[in-house]
Amino acid sequence: MGFNTDLDMAQSYYVATAHEAPARPTLAGVVDADLVVVGAGATGLSAALHAAERGQKTVVLEGGKVGWGASGRNGGQMIPGLRKGATDLVALYGPARAKALFDLALEARDLVGELIARHGIDCDFRETGHLLGAVKAGDVAHLQAEVKCLKDVMGYDQAEFLTATQARAQVDTPYHGGLLDRRGGHMHTLNYTLGLARAAEAAGVTIYENSAATALTQGAGVRIATAGGAVSARHAVLAGDAHLTGLLPRANNRIMPVANYVVTTEPLPQIAALFPTDVAVSDTRFVVNYYRRTVDGRILFGGGERYTPQPPKDIAGFVRPFLEKTFPGLKGVKLDHAWGGLVSVTTSRLPHVGREGNVYFAHGYSGMGAILSTLGGKLVAEAVTGQTERFDLFAAVEPMPFPGGMALRGPLHVLGMLWYALRDRI
Repeated sequence: MGFNTDLDMAQSYYVATAHEAPARPTLAGVVDADLVVVGAGATGLSAALHAAERGQKTVVLEGGKVGWGASGRNGGQMIPGLRKGATDLVALYGPARAKALFDLALEARDLVGELIARHGIDCDFRETGHLLGAVKAGDVAHLQAEVKCLKDVMGYDQAEFLTATQARAQVDTPYHGGLLDRRGGHMHTLNYTLGLARAAEAAGVTIYENSAATALTQGAGVRIATAGGAVSARHAVLAGDAHLTGLLPRANNRIMPVANYVVTTEPLPQIAALFPTDVAVSDTRFVVNYYRRTVDGRILFGGGERYTPQPPKDIAGFVRPFLEKTFPGLKGVKLDHAWGGLVSVTTSRLPHVGREGNVYFAHGYSGMGAILSTLGGKLVAEAVTGQTERFDLFAAVEPMPFPGGMALRGPLHVLGMLWYALRDRI
């Protein structure tokens, strides 16, 4: 696994407000286990926790610190479902298969809430809904069709179409309309991930930090090597997402790392007027703006277009125009935190879940990983212990590799993103 130190999260709001976490050892020597997990984000920790609860001796290898990757940096938006909407799923797979995929993805929302309650995870969990705002008038018909499909095909009655006036009653910015999902919400994503780590350790999992996986070999079992040692196990789970490099080509060539950048404002006295219902919000742009209020009265805002992993020299200056366009009244507002991180997307925008030999993987959540990652980890743990039906449902819709594999996926992805970014402006 490779780590980009330029994307240090030291300036993150999450780090500034995180609960204290214990120092964990670096792997030294050879360790035996039933399961070795690479990556201590929500996917890896969920896999470890659920596997340990099923009686597996489990070891987690993390190249940085727990929650160092996207699980500790993302917008904290809890959005039920998949990046592909209900209408797209039906068009691709037909009503029955689309509903099966949607129902399984929907479980992620309940799973996260259940884990928070069961393990007493203090992470500013808010069940206040998610609003998808229509940036263009032409987006309204799609949102209306989406609500109808959710109700008629998926049997999901928690989504409602909002007029422009109704949407503005949720957040004080001018959308042409919106889709409000009452099952959405938001949370402090780093504190959630730290809580998952504590729960996993309480279940018997051993976590090694600063122990990046450098090599994977398969035989009768799996051996994962690090600079200081190795873990030999019957099975392995790769849960490094955008930071996964070189260990398993089949996993690597179906995901594309994409850089995201986030800021928080200073605490705002007008925050309640800007977010009367405390919803999490994203919009219908291909390059999405996403934002919410924090418990201490700030706006946490992610947005902008960046097509290479190299961060801008001034992250706050990069994101500011998108924040100020959304909230013109905040022009010149003080920004207290600014950070970046990598997420992974797939060609289909559906998660990449699969297996090669005794190695399992789940990643490529395409911007929906705040809660889908926890479900991905649970599905992998089920499969490792012989219960494969739910895992196989996602594995059967494996995304196509990026054309040209790892060598060309970057340049070709840049061209594609530039096209969609242009379309956003039309």
